[in-house]
Amino acid sequence: MARTAVVIGAGIGGLAMGIRLQSLGFDTTIVEKLDGPGGRAYVKRVDGFTFDMGPTVITVPHFIEELFALERGRPNLHLPDFPEKAEGLHTRRYVQLVPILPFYRIYFDDGSYFDYDGDPVHTRQQVAALGEPGDLEGYERFHQDAKAIFERGFLELGYTHFGDPLTMLRIVPDLLRLDAVRSLFSFTAKYFKSPKLRQVFSFETLLIGGNPLAVPAIYAMIHFVEKTWGIHFALGGTGALVQAFVRKFEELGGQIRYSAEVKKINVVRQGLRKVATGVTLADGSVLESDLVVSNADYAHTYLKLIEPQYRFWNADWVVKRRRQSMSLVVIYFGFKADGSEKERLRHHNIILGPRYEGLLEDIFQRKVLARDFSQYLHIPTLTDPSLAPPGHHAAYTLVPVPHNGSGLDWSLLGEPFTQRVLAFLDERGYLPGLLKRLVHVSFITPDYFEHTLNSYLGNAFGPEPILTQSAFFRPHNKSEDIHNLYLVGAGVQPGAGTPSVMMSAKMTARLIARDFGLAGAPDQGEPALGRA
Repeated sequence: MARTAVVIGAGIGGLAMGIRLQSLGFDTTIVEKLDGPGGRAYVKRVDGFTFDMGPTVITVPHFIEELFALERGRPNLHLPDFPEKAEGLHTRRYVQLVPILPFYRIYFDDGSYFDYDGDPVHTRQQVAALGEPGDLEGYERFHQDAKAIFERGFLELGYTHFGDPLTMLRIVPDLLRLDAVRSLFSFTAKYFKSPKLRQVFSFETLLIGGNPLAVPAIYAMIHFVEKTWGIHFALGGTGALVQAFVRKFEELGGQIRYSAEVKKINVVRQGLRKVATGVTLADGSVLESDLVVSNADYAHTYLKLIEPQYRFWNADWVVKRRRQSMSLVVIYFGFKADGSEKERLRHHNIILGPRYEGLLEDIFQRKVLARDFSQYLHIPTLTDPSLAPPGHHAAYTLVPVPHNGSGLDWSLLGEPFTQRVLAFLDERGYLPGLLKRLVHVSFITPDYFEHTLNSYLGNAFGPEPILTQSAFFRPHNKSEDIHNLYLVGAGVQPGAGTPSVMMSAKMTARLIARDFGLAGAPDQGEPALGRA
């Protein structure tokens, strides 16, 4: 008889985990609080508009290809070769991915911009134009050093599960040699005098919940991840990719139950061991299983779903002392097209405010809502017009704000803040006449993350990826407290972002295969779940 598994949450991490568990031979049920899949990548459809509510930047397409290639009984848990290009033979059966260029258009407050496209000639031309004397030479050194971090930190260590201190200690000399433990912003400041270029080569960690002033410089690898495999978009939106994962999971025999919120992870004592035996849902029904994997928020999993007497390593005080990532206000809007949108904007746009370091300190340290803001403006209908009615665009703009530890009252602040952001896009000429062209506006605040997505303090990306919450110090994918309880997703190793979440699923699957002695488990001679 096949073993059974329950996965909590049908986000990208939960779906990737479900696919991998089915390939391992488990009969898997995913239980999801919402009425549809996606989690943070849930889809809002209204008045003919389709809005991806969460992640929209897709990179490392061969991670997706690997999931679609899995078969029952053929789990493919070995470490990948990281091909430079994914052929996408299996992916094309489920969803169509298209490249996006430029990756981002990055606007500065003075109206100048940098098109980040990975093209070596164009990049150097823009560095020379925007930079100060010596910055072009600095870029050459940055490029070389960031590549070395990418090769060690991503290609070699990407699938390492840091489950014990020794695994971490082995890589410390490399991190010091690569100067990868200082802050990312400090790292970029070594190479560039221009404040604009320092922003261009450090902003990306905001898209995974990290403060460039505080995340370790190992995150310089993101520059090379994007440059190596590009930025892609799923036609139909990220929701189309989510539905493709659902289809793959169900083809492998998995089941999903929606509107099925988990109230408790069931734990029993077996001698000295505490063992997860399934979950209890909000309606009182019980699902028994041989193992449980939580794709829910890390803090929510331990604080709300597991009774305190079963937790030592993840006691309340341990979980609560972890710094949480910032939160977001995301504004979804549909508007009439006037043909001018492509003149200034691209698919992905980063619009930086007048302050960079000061604004980051307001969001992450002081936890106040500043008068100024920066934003990520996403206009997918420039690539895929089917996401809006004819003659219209669907867009969202995402603004980093403090999490709910700030005490800000979003029931009062949400509406005026939304109007201020939309007026900015209109008055500053990014979308001229926008306020008159709007036909739909809705928004979410940190309250949505806290109360709908069950994210502790309304965080948007899990624990903040500072040095002391990275690698071994980040929550582990296998519970230290409870046997047969595992975790997956943004809150655990390796971290947030769609590529990392898919990596997390493979790391957790490797742990499960080894613990359950399954065929296809990594060879005993293979380094400790990675190349440490």
